[in-house]
Amino acid sequence: MKRYLIMTASIGSGHIKAAEAIARELRAADTEAIIEVVDFMSRGVSTLHWLLKKIYLLMLAFVPDLYDRCYKFSGGGAIGTLTQDAFALIMYHRMARLIDAFAPDVVICTHPFPEGACSLIKRLSRRRFRLAAVLTDYSLHQIWIYPRVDDYFVAIPAMQQGLVARGFPAPSVHVTGIPVDRALLRLPEKRRARELLGIAADVPTVLLMGGGLGLGGIEAMLDELEGIEARLTLLVIAGRNEDLELAIRARIATSRHALYVWGFTQRAPLLMRAADLLVTKPGALTVSESFVLGLPTVLHDPIPGPEEENAVYATQHGASLWVHPGESLAGAVCHLLASHEKQAALSQGARSCARPDAAREIARTLTAAEDDSNKF
Repeated sequence: MKRYLIMTASIGSGHIKAAEAIARELRAADTEAIIEVVDFMSRGVSTLHWLLKKIYLLMLAFVPDLYDRCYKFSGGGAIGTLTQDAFALIMYHRMARLIDAFAPDVVICTHPFPEGACSLIKRLSRRRFRLAAVLTDYSLHQIWIYPRVDDYFVAIPAMQQGLVARGFPAPSVHVTGIPVDRALLRLPEKRRARELLGIAADVPTVLLMGGGLGLGGIEAMLDELEGIEARLTLLVIAGRNEDLELAIRARIATSRHALYVWGFTQRAPLLMRAADLLVTKPGALTVSESFVLGLPTVLHDPIPGPEEENAVYATQHGASLWVHPGESLAGAVCHLLASHEKQAALSQGARSCARPDAAREIARTLTAAEDDSNKF
């Protein structure tokens, strides 16, 4: 029996969703395997890690470009390498205890923090396991690059080329796409999805999302969409932002549109299926799910750094419309809802980028691989 330890981090929801999708496919590919998914930033794993996460999320409210600053700071050179090594060292001992407790054959990381700690463990100790990193963006960044990683799973060929240029053997870098739940392929058609949700079947429907943290100025977007005269159905996922959820509920009675709101919900795929249009920040998992569903998207307010790169990728492939600061969100929504041809073009562009089998490809590669974690 092989033992698979999947390490992720609850910073947003994308890393968690990628880990869960891989776990499902591993269980299908190897029914006798022992598989554990661990949130490396949870309080149950480490109070220190949890505090670091809480401090980071709190600082986002005061320094919205904090991620951009960290992203650029760790973007290469000696300072970037020292930053990576420092985080890996801080998290080394807790990761080592997890390794010793679970005794994995394979460790799969969907976030760079546990990846860095695992790399350091392989470098400094005699613990042996296969280490795989699953990159959850559409661009390559230094923060993911560590020695002694046996397998990299990336979204697009350009990322593979970047890793090979940095010295990783091409056979160890797999272009699979970003792992999403294959249940997306089994969702009901749009009219049935609306029936299940109890919303009007024939009213243009727009879904607004701000990721698991409920970021992205959703209240300001609703203010702008109130100026659209034609009646819409507006679906809002507030994520774990309870204040945002309460504020939107207070708008329901006075909105000119049919307004619905959910907090953190497992019904997000069904809500996406019910929508004609998705308005969202360009988180990689959300973008990847919209690709699989062929859902036209309007992107806004990307976090500078990887989310901007995600937006560039989606718009260059004709899958999304990017509303930049100063441009009218309501105008973009009205334009798309009025043009079935434009919606169809965005839907086609999205489907051309879709990789619904990414998690399955990752699972098959790892279950078929030899237990050889000494490539680097």
